[in-house]
Amino acid sequence: MLKLPLLALLTASLFSCHSNSGSGTENGNDTMNKQATYTTGQNTLTAQEKTDGWQLLFDGKTSQGWHKYGGGPVGAAWKIADGTIYLDTTVKENWQVKEGGDFLTDEEFENYHLKLEWKIAKDGNSGIMFYVHEDTAKYKFPWMTGPEMQVLDNDGHPDGKILKHRAGDLYDLIKSSSEPVHGPGEWNQVEIISNKGALEFKLNGVTIVQTQLWDDAWKKLVAGSKFKEYPDFGTYTKGKICLQDHGNTVWYRNVKIKKL
Repeated sequence: MLKLPLLALLTASLFSCHSNSGSGTENGNDTMNKQATYTTGQNTLTAQEKTDGWQLLFDGKTSQGWHKYGGGPVGAAWKIADGTIYLDTTVKENWQVKEGGDFLTDEEFENYHLKLEWKIAKDGNSGIMFYVHEDTAKYKFPWMTGPEMQVLDNDGHPDGKILKHRAGDLYDLIKSSSEPVHGPGEWNQVEIISNKGALEFKLNGVTIVQTQLWDDAWKKLVAGSKFKEYPDFGTYTKGKICLQDHGNTVWYRNVKIKKL
């Protein structure tokens, strides 16, 4: 009578060990292995992507094609390693990252399909802005003109408690329809598609935001947000793409764009 329970116990034990091993990798307990896998991003275009008209915005080795908001080279706190560009926040002055700053593309884009990957440090905050109009005489910060897809540790950063401020949201304007976001230290794949005002956000393959830019409904949306104080916010139909220094460590890679 003892043989059957003992066999069942051994079977359950073996299954439990196998299950725990798998879930450890999936849930981030094996973080070093997961990061080692992800930090080998190629920052290249496939033959098909080249044929389809994709353009690589970050080569994985230099900041060529980018500059600091307001002019000048990308801040020295933005460093390149393992095929990523990341914000080194170890040195700060007056609570700001020394030699950091928002940085953006040299080129302006109108209708396009943008792809990139990001990962954020625990408790971190950053953002991907688009249609940024660079005129520092009028606009001290790029967010005064360019809408933003939020980059965030939802559980660790205070913005995670604010509606329309969570990862993937069209910041302070539209809440994402779902949250297929990976946690801090894990890579997320992003797509921002804007074509003649039709805007779509994808996060890890899932469409999470869809709206129409520049029409009356858009103007009403902006008027009900924190950006109502900036009359030119969200009005430009052509502009630069900007990656935000929000004072927290963040990584970006595989940044590519296709003009539509």
